[in-house]
Amino acid sequence: MTTTVCFFRELTAEQSSLAGGKGRTLARLQQGGHPVPDGFIVLASAFEGDTLRPSEWEQVRAALARLRAGQPERSFAVRSSALSEDSARASFAGEFETVLEVREDSAVRSAIESVRRSRHAGRVAAYSQAQGLESAHEVAVVVQVLVRAEFAGVLFTADPVTGSHLAMVGNYVRGLGERLVAGDTNAPSFTLSRPRGVYAGPEELRRYARQLYRLSAQLERELGAPQDIEWAIAEGRLAVLQARPITTLRGHDPATGEWNDSLTGDYLWTSTNLGEAVPDVMTPCTWSLVGIFIRQTLPLLYLCGYQPIGNIGGRFYMNLSLTSTIGAAFGFSRKRLAESSQEAFGKLPDELEIPLIPLSRWSVLRALLPAVLRLKSRLRANEKRVPAFLETAPARCEALRARIQATSSAAELSQLWKAELEPFFHECCHMLEVCARKEGNPSVALRRELSGLVGDADTNALLSGMSAGASRLESLGPLLGLTQLARGEIDRETYAQRYGHRSPHEFEVSIPRPAEESEWIDRQLAGLRDAPVDVNTLLARQKEAHAAAWERFRQRYPRKAAAIRRRLDRAAVAAHAREAGRSEVVRVFWPLRMFVQRAGALTGQGEALFFLSIEEILSVLGGDDASLAFIPARRETHARYRALPPYPALIRGRFDPFHWAADPRRRSDRFDARGDGAPASDSITGFPGAAGVVEGRARVLLSADEGGQLQAGEILVTSVTNVGWTPLFPRAAAVVTDIGAPLSHAAIVARELGIPAVVGCGNATMRLRTGDRVRVNGGQGTVEVL
Repeated sequence: MTTTVCFFRELTAEQSSLAGGKGRTLARLQQGGHPVPDGFIVLASAFEGDTLRPSEWEQVRAALARLRAGQPERSFAVRSSALSEDSARASFAGEFETVLEVREDSAVRSAIESVRRSRHAGRVAAYSQAQGLESAHEVAVVVQVLVRAEFAGVLFTADPVTGSHLAMVGNYVRGLGERLVAGDTNAPSFTLSRPRGVYAGPEELRRYARQLYRLSAQLERELGAPQDIEWAIAEGRLAVLQARPITTLRGHDPATGEWNDSLTGDYLWTSTNLGEAVPDVMTPCTWSLVGIFIRQTLPLLYLCGYQPIGNIGGRFYMNLSLTSTIGAAFGFSRKRLAESSQEAFGKLPDELEIPLIPLSRWSVLRALLPAVLRLKSRLRANEKRVPAFLETAPARCEALRARIQATSSAAELSQLWKAELEPFFHECCHMLEVCARKEGNPSVALRRELSGLVGDADTNALLSGMSAGASRLESLGPLLGLTQLARGEIDRETYAQRYGHRSPHEFEVSIPRPAEESEWIDRQLAGLRDAPVDVNTLLARQKEAHAAAWERFRQRYPRKAAAIRRRLDRAAVAAHAREAGRSEVVRVFWPLRMFVQRAGALTGQGEALFFLSIEEILSVLGGDDASLAFIPARRETHARYRALPPYPALIRGRFDPFHWAADPRRRSDRFDARGDGAPASDSITGFPGAAGVVEGRARVLLSADEGGQLQAGEILVTSVTNVGWTPLFPRAAAVVTDIGAPLSHAAIVARELGIPAVVGCGNATMRLRTGDRVRVNGGQGTVEVL
């Protein structure tokens, strides 16, 4: 006979899909050794309609006898466990029926069927409609030993309203907790402050506070998200009655593809640097691959239980609260943290606070120090492999593309992923991990020191000239390659092999690579012909500017010259290594794109698979088609996100991209959910990206695809640039960006070409209009409307 009644400690993975959210969680917690009162689950398959099948009833009676063993007077609680209940999307707390104080077998049977029938209640239908769920629910039923509680309550491990993780917040009542869950009583509140669990609340609960804090923190870690925990205390012992994700902190709805990690906590998010690399609204497939890339490249950020990256309305953000919390644990002050991150993430406004995550210094160090030692060992081993990797990676990518295209079955393609493509993807990430740390990233301290000695203009000149001669930065590769192609020094096939993977959308796998579109090369060549000055002439001029700045430095600081020269050389080596490693990571996204395309061809789903994660695509290849039902809604959500303007580079707290976009007073540089902060400045200022003063007409472009509109001698104004924008630079008299920092693409390329640039202005695209006459001062970092 098929088992349809499963004790918590005996529930298997195969049975869990019919156990419902509550039953599945209770089973997991009890099997993990947590203090969960004993009980069993009547699986959804045990019912015919709302009635328990007779053959299943015999299993229930046997289970009740086991629970009563030695204690015949025991009472039971009978609760719902809907298959959609207690999920990250919906809790259904208090919506289904609960029956307490049940003793006799006949009463238990009646209670089970009453709970099952409650799936038809009007309140359940209304809640389902509000959550965007189907109104029909399959419901399993939990039968559990009733705890004779002295106190019972709920505890949220994060504030469900603000998302703050600074304290756990809860309420409790004397006796059974059902009145509290149902909202029938006013209950005393209490808090447990992180990171030590300091209690604030009524005195009668204080003796249990430490025990409650430790258990709740452990449940949050194990379940991987902030939890809404129901608990009870009987005979001085703590019992867990249920744990579910806090639905108000839900960052993702897999059914619709909506994603907003700003809802998961009170954090400061930034898209600077990341928004440059991935400027588009991502498809679900791209987001899942980017997640693998970051986890493999920056593994230390994942060790503290908080997500270092986030998806906000389909766009890519970094959690500065987490990186700052880790830095603080290692003794970095806010000022030092700001200085060290400024090269990559830009300058933070003084009035914008970074909310730190309440982790103790010891917990951070305990998690990270062993991992740091392992990382150093891996970096040492991989550093020796970098030269051979950079030399062979392009050919390996090309061979992978050919093998992907040659697969003839879903099983063969899945095996290719496991055996070759996924390991090579990880290897590319690990090589970038080494390249990004080459020479210890010396430019941060060097820039700071040089600025104090010679000012920003000469500092930028001294840090330029990295693409002279045969040595070139990969950021300039596509532009220099186009110059060679225009002169007949290379052919189109060679250009496509070397640079065909670089584009404005190079991480987005749903968009073709330039090598897939012959018209792309033609458009870039046409634009290059319109440039007022030849690219090699621009490079030569900047080489002269570098030499002149160096001569001024040498004469002014003769005793420092030798040491600074060595440091400049190391900075150049580090820049070349970082960009070379990144180029090969980008290159592997081409076979990743082809993998999804081939999966679409072999399964008959075509381009629709870009709206699944890579894990879901692998499941489809394995014969599990369940996730295909999500595609239409995810496609629609993706289109809604794409219709919005780029979001602010800095976001603090809960952010709704649709409400923000509809607000005529919105700021494009930052968003603070608290509403306090300095008003937008009348001036347009940013980082001095590259020196020079230029006056001209502004051309505001929101996408590199609009690049044909840029006329020679105009000032390019945009939100953010990346390597795909590089062919436009020779046509521009100057470059102004909303997002950027000294190490951003716009600053690096502008410095190399000697084009004045101001980056990281925050609001330039909202303040300027095409046709405005402006003055750009790249040395001072200002843009003036004339």
